[in-house]
Amino acid sequence: MLFLGFSAGLPLLLVFGTLSAWLARSGIDKSTIGYISWVALLYGLKFIWSPLVDRLRLPILNSLLGQRRSWMLLAQFGVIVGLLAMSFSNPNTQLSVLVWAAILVAFSSATQDIAIDAWRIEAMPVESQGAMSGTYQMGYRLGMLLAGGGSFLIAHYYSWPMAYTVLSMIMVIGVVTTIIISEPERKVSEDTWKQEKRVVEFLENATHLSSRVKGIYAWVIGAVVCPFTEFFNRNGQFAIVVLLFIGLFRISDISMGIMANPLYVDVGYTDLQIGLVTKTIGPIVTIVGALFGGALVVKYKVIPVLMIGAILVVVTNLLFVLVALNPPDTIFLSLVIAADNLSAGIAGSAFIAYLSGLTNKAYTATQYALFSSLMLLPAKFIGGFSGSIVESHGYVSFFFYTAALGLPAIFLIRLLSNNEKKNLRLNQ
Repeated sequence: MLFLGFSAGLPLLLVFGTLSAWLARSGIDKSTIGYISWVALLYGLKFIWSPLVDRLRLPILNSLLGQRRSWMLLAQFGVIVGLLAMSFSNPNTQLSVLVWAAILVAFSSATQDIAIDAWRIEAMPVESQGAMSGTYQMGYRLGMLLAGGGSFLIAHYYSWPMAYTVLSMIMVIGVVTTIIISEPERKVSEDTWKQEKRVVEFLENATHLSSRVKGIYAWVIGAVVCPFTEFFNRNGQFAIVVLLFIGLFRISDISMGIMANPLYVDVGYTDLQIGLVTKTIGPIVTIVGALFGGALVVKYKVIPVLMIGAILVVVTNLLFVLVALNPPDTIFLSLVIAADNLSAGIAGSAFIAYLSGLTNKAYTATQYALFSSLMLLPAKFIGGFSGSIVESHGYVSFFFYTAALGLPAIFLIRLLSNNEKKNLRLNQ
């Protein structure tokens, strides 16, 4: 899980922040750089093609590796080929080639995420998902560290094309891991089979359709419709509460994070101070928090740790009010960043474990991709108004606002807890 997390985290910055730095150094104008950053939107749209990863069997690879590992391997080779194509492209003379290569990397990387998430959920039982998610986050952050700081070091001493070439070769870690691990067994519940049988019965009664059309209908209904109907059938009306929670949980920290760097600059911190604290202390503490959160989930279950994480996120948001009101102080900023990243790591591990427990293993890839997209898209949309709020009301009011954004999630976790207790009583 550590190595798969590393393989998932490595490509993200290479088509986002790191790529923006390379383009800026090459003299590409800022508006063009901004448009190219839309490549990363593919990560938020991966639910669109996730049914293919769930249902489509890749020729040859599927018989050799199985459903999950075959898609992982194909996606990893796509990332490697895309990164190599980027390294051979000159931004000044071959910008369109570079962009298409970046699209290949983003699409392949998002596909790899779908397959890895499905493998993680199917490989281990629900009670082990806290430890799995903590280890995954650790690997993911290490991959991002290498794609961020590591690529800058290589580019400084050699060149940006060399940085992308080296990092494409490091993706071999994911390839080797995929070949070594075993394919998980997919256990489908009786209720799921009953739903699939209803689809078969419906198609058998549609005598006016040809067998080929019936086959297409069966595939589309089974791959696209059933994952959604199964989730609502299993959770009933409470599914709305679950989806609301997923959509609201990350709004607070994502909205706050967008304005964090502008805050540091406006307060008077230097680039060296910002880089030292946010790019070294921050990621290290996030890894510690992720592992700690995973351990807490194993010991105390998911819902209590979700509540702890949600409360910590609100409290640490308020600490940035003090950063805004005080002159630059590296030690104080380090403590605030450490607290913020620790809470993010704990909350992240609990949240990933919770989403993992929500999925039906018959539709693992599709349902988890839907949940993770729902987690990001509302937060990214609302976060887009962060700059306007700061300009209108200032940083102090803004951080009170972002802390308040975390309160609905706390209320919804309480509802999740009550529902869990109710289900336990009914099952006893």
